[in-house]
Amino acid sequence: MAWVLLVVAGLLEVGWAIGITYTEGFTRLWPSVFTLAGLAASMVLLAQAAKTLPIGTAYGVWVGIGAAGAAIVGMAVLGEPATAARIFFVSLLLVAVIGLKATSGH
Repeated sequence: MAWVLLVVAGLLEVGWAIGITYTEGFTRLWPSVFTLAGLAASMVLLAQAAKTLPIGTAYGVWVGIGAAGAAIVGMAVLGEPATAARIFFVSLLLVAVIGLKATSGH
């Protein structure tokens, strides 16, 4: 169950990271509310997962999902450049997340 919570926490991290772009410096009410709610939910789920999983693994996976997901959404939806190098390095992030899961012992 901790892994499910951690994956959901990582996906919420993607949501709040992308949401920041819509808050315009936290001057827009509803984008700010949704972004902060996503941030809080992501942190709570990370904390719950870290009760069972080693913090290094949990945090690494959470950050990896968030960073890779935000980069992918940025390229796919926000018009950020989708160069071969960016795709390669996002792929490395995903390999690292899978490696952390595979070697966690949980």
